[in-house]
Amino acid sequence: MDQNLFNDICLQQLRLSGVHEGETVAVLTRGAERGEYADAFLWAAQQLGAATFHLRLPPPASASGAWAVGDSGLGNIPLAVEALKSVDMLVDCTFLLFSPEQFAIQDAGTRILTAVEPPELLARLMPTTELRERVEYGADLLAKAQTMRITSPAGTDVTYRLGVYPTMSEYGYTDTPGRWDHWPAAFVFTGGADDGVDGQIVLSPGDVLLPFNTYVQTPVTLTIEQGFIRDIRGGLDAELLSSYITSFDDPRGYGMSHVGWGLDERAHWHGLTQFPGGMGMELRSFYGNVMFSIGPNNELGGPNDTPCHFDIPMRGNSLYLDDELVVDQGELTIPEMKPVATR
Repeated sequence: MDQNLFNDICLQQLRLSGVHEGETVAVLTRGAERGEYADAFLWAAQQLGAATFHLRLPPPASASGAWAVGDSGLGNIPLAVEALKSVDMLVDCTFLLFSPEQFAIQDAGTRILTAVEPPELLARLMPTTELRERVEYGADLLAKAQTMRITSPAGTDVTYRLGVYPTMSEYGYTDTPGRWDHWPAAFVFTGGADDGVDGQIVLSPGDVLLPFNTYVQTPVTLTIEQGFIRDIRGGLDAELLSSYITSFDDPRGYGMSHVGWGLDERAHWHGLTQFPGGMGMELRSFYGNVMFSIGPNNELGGPNDTPCHFDIPMRGNSLYLDDELVVDQGELTIPEMKPVATR
C-alpha cells in the first residue's frame, strides 16, 4: 500500500481510539518487521497533537519466524516495560498477547492496540462505531448467560458452563484506559469453567485451524470431558492437530479455552486465500462464525498459560445461550447484532 494511504488509515484508527493533544503514544516493533507501520502511526499521532516514540526490539532469537505464545521479547527488559506503562496508548506491532508484560502494561492504564495484519486488510476492515455497538450488544448478552451450547449438522453437540470468566469484546479500536483490542476484529467471547465443558465437536471441511492458517480438509472429531479434550479422531487433519499439541509435552494444551462468535459481514471466510501471511483476524471475525479455542485462558484471568494455542472458527454452526438460539447455522438471529441494512 502507498505510504500516504497507510498514514491516512492509521490516522482514522487513532481518531477512533481517542488519541488527542497531551497524550503520549508509543509504537512497538521487533527487528526489521513493520517499519512502515511505525512510520504511519508516528505520523498519525503527531497529526493529533500527541507526543510519540518508537520502541524497536531485537528480532526473535528463533529463526523459525513462528509466534511463540506469551513471549513478548520484553521479559528481560524491565526499563522498556516501565516506559510502555507510562504512555496513554501503545500500538503493538509485535503481538504481545498472552504475555505477562502485556498484562502489566494494561494494568498501568495504558490502552493497547495490536496491528499486525496486512495494510490492505486493515483498510478494508476499518472499525466503525456501528459495528462496535453490535459487538457490545453481543457481549452484554453473553455476559448474562450461564450456559452455551453449540451444535452442527456434522454432529457437534458441546455445552460450556459459563459465569466463571469475564466476557470480552473486540471491535478493532480502543479508547478506554487499560483496554486491549486488535485491528481488525469483530467478535465476542468468554471462557467455560475449567471443568465445565463437555460434549463433542466435529470439525468440517472449511473450518479454520489457526495458527496453522489452513482450512480443514477432512472431518475431525474431538471428545471433550470436564474441560479437556480426551480424544481426537479423523484423518490427516486430526493427526496434524494431535501431533502439534503433543509436541508441547504439556497436558494443559488439551484444555478448552475461550468461545464466542463473529459479527463482521465485511470479513471473508476465504480470507486466508488473499492474506496468508497475517494472524487470521479476518477468519476470527467473519459474520456468524462460531469460534472455540484450545489452550491458554490467562487472557481471561484463568490459570492455563500453556504456549500451545489454537483458535478454530467454524462455519454453519448453531449457538444457544441458556437455550436461546443466537446463531442459527451461521446466521445471527437477534436484530441488534445484524448489519443495519439487513434489519
